[in-house]
Amino acid sequence: MLKIIVKEGENIERALKRYKRKHRNVKVMQNLKENQYFTKPSVKRRQEIQKAAYIQKLRDTEDI
Repeated sequence: MLKIIVKEGENIERALKRYKRKHRNVKVMQNLKENQYFTKPSVKRRQEIQKAAYIQKLRDTEDI
């Protein structure tokens, strides 16, 4: 559970902004979406390899 302590004299919008940042960093929504359905470990591994290859390809083209 996220707790945001509003400091003395702090603007509520500022506290809300801190809450949103913490919520995004904890990746609550991303975890919920990932756990909606089961993904086989082999499929996860294949996706990670494809993503790594794609990123490596982008980095290689930047160097050239």
